[in-house]
Amino acid sequence: MVSGAVIEFSHLTKRFGGVAAVDDLSFRVEPGVVTGFLGPNGAGKTTTLRSLLGLVRPTSGSATFDGRPYAQLADPLRVVGTALEASSFHAGRSARDHLRVAAAAAGLPLASADAALVKVGLDSVARRRVGGFSLGMRQRLGLAFALLGDPGVLVLDEPINGLDPEGIRWIRELLRAYAAEGRTVLVSSHLLSEVQQTVDRAVVIARGRIVYQGDLAAMSAGGGARVRVDAADRPALGAALAGAVVAAGADGFVVTGLEPGEIGLRAHRAGVPLTLLAPERDGLEDVFLHLVGADPAAAHAAGGDAVGPSAHGPGEVRR
Repeated sequence: MVSGAVIEFSHLTKRFGGVAAVDDLSFRVEPGVVTGFLGPNGAGKTTTLRSLLGLVRPTSGSATFDGRPYAQLADPLRVVGTALEASSFHAGRSARDHLRVAAAAAGLPLASADAALVKVGLDSVARRRVGGFSLGMRQRLGLAFALLGDPGVLVLDEPINGLDPEGIRWIRELLRAYAAEGRTVLVSSHLLSEVQQTVDRAVVIARGRIVYQGDLAAMSAGGGARVRVDAADRPALGAALAGAVVAAGADGFVVTGLEPGEIGLRAHRAGVPLTLLAPERDGLEDVFLHLVGADPAAAHAAGGDAVGPSAHGPGEVRR
């Protein structure tokens, strides 16, 4: 069985002129789990992945597979399968021709091209010109390239983009199956909703810096807790909650830092009957959006190894 290598980024930095597109990133991607590399568009995800694959020279730091940079891998297509750009195909060539050329160049059996097309569900259109492919079909073809050498590592940039719901479910099952075999899977996305049922661990990046890394479940569990509370006598309720963090709303108060039981006890002691006492917690998407926002303290609201993003001036470019 093919085993996956450990991907390690160590203090990776990439500057374009005076702009830090990637700023001192350090994290590991272990075999056997699906790791999501998440962040908004322009956060630095693609630059990071291109640095890993030797397509961009880092300003400082390193990115390696079991301690070796991509350029030093003896048989890279058998070690790492990549899909970074769904549009970089020759419109006049067929899907099969694309893969057979790549297989021949890498010293792989030509039959591996047909096997990869079967894996991604494109065998029925293998001889069709890629110029007529939809975005989702191009995404599948890009994944076929990644699977060509039956690698132990998959590095995929926004692989779900352009897929229909059936395609999203298909790629989710494929990635989880690969991880279950002990392979290493690193997948980037700017939409948490697309990958939250797929990834086990998450590395969240904003403005070129890591703002969270750890289990996805821990990120969700760390969401901000609050209690929505109301009473007919709102001034009296407000007085009973004195000293707590309270925000007034159209339907009462939102309280943070107090458990529902403590709020109920305070209201009871003040003789204020409550008409609403409802605990709430941020959903995973809320936590994610909070993390990639401008407030560094947001990173510490979630469990795991969270780090606040650095402040960057206007006009700074992320790739």
